[in-house]
Amino acid sequence: MPEKKHPRRGSLAYAPRKRAAKQTPRVRSWPQEDEPIPLGFAGYKAGMTHVFMIDDHPGRSTEGQEINVPVTVLEVPPVRICAVRVYGKDIEGEKALSEVWADDLSSDLSRSVRLPKNYDRQAAFENTEKLVEEGRAEDIVVIFHTQPGLSSVPKRKPELLELKIGGDSVEEKWEYCQDLLGKEVKFSEVFNEGNYADVFSITKGKGFEGPVKRWGVKVQTRKVQQARRHTGVLSPWRPSRIMRTVPMSGQEGYHQRMEYNKRILKVGEDGEEVTPEGGFLRYGEVKNDYVLLKGSVPGPTKRMVFFRKPMRKKEGVPTSPPTITYIDTSSQQGG
Repeated sequence: MPEKKHPRRGSLAYAPRKRAAKQTPRVRSWPQEDEPIPLGFAGYKAGMTHVFMIDDHPGRSTEGQEINVPVTVLEVPPVRICAVRVYGKDIEGEKALSEVWADDLSSDLSRSVRLPKNYDRQAAFENTEKLVEEGRAEDIVVIFHTQPGLSSVPKRKPELLELKIGGDSVEEKWEYCQDLLGKEVKFSEVFNEGNYADVFSITKGKGFEGPVKRWGVKVQTRKVQQARRHTGVLSPWRPSRIMRTVPMSGQEGYHQRMEYNKRILKVGEDGEEVTPEGGFLRYGEVKNDYVLLKGSVPGPTKRMVFFRKPMRKKEGVPTSPPTITYIDTSSQQGG
């Protein structure tokens, strides 16, 4: 009989498991949208609670009944559009050709980027207009920054991110971005209740961990001469090298992760509606606009979470606003 082999312990899907470059997640791909609209938003994770809602998913055994659903509460203060960037084609791909920055920039933005002292906005605007008219512009995006001072996150340094704009033509995007420059954008202008979104975040950092916790390898028997919580053998004689697939110690957590199709159950403006008695643990009160997202979200509290329009849209799922009958706001402080 052939020898039985156990399945591999630990997925190589996210290898190498190294620390994220920075705490702000990076988005590498964007969906296609016909109308000019921002394709993403940013918020801060406050905590989790649960709600009672009417199950509106067709075909389920609980359809039409009241069910208990775990939700993540995220505070989403308005973001400010501070610049418009034009991309053109280059030998190696896309290349930034021009930028137009807003006039009245926030003083807190100097904590994230060095602001120019003598900036000719009119000249930058004319140069960008010329690039669009000549057809040298391949794509137009906006640069926005968050406003953590409006939330319960204890910091003033904003995150600076690039945001894709939907639309069919560059001229259409340019006209839309001119009106958007220097203004605030709210979450309700990008997403609606019942919509789906892809979320990006940096997971909790756990530091240096061994192969048992990091890869799930088996703890060896008590008669092992050396350590028990280690890999039995690193490599054979041939090839005489350690393969990349061997589970070893290293960084655990603080990785960028993405989850597809998280449903937005509720978008509100009064944070008192979802703030539990005494506030969320390690966060406090929700002071600004908020979002109830079905299920969990990667990362600890206070960490920035980026929302993106869904890349893999589901079929046969409800997209209308759900009916929420109860939101749990009982104290989370414990006895």
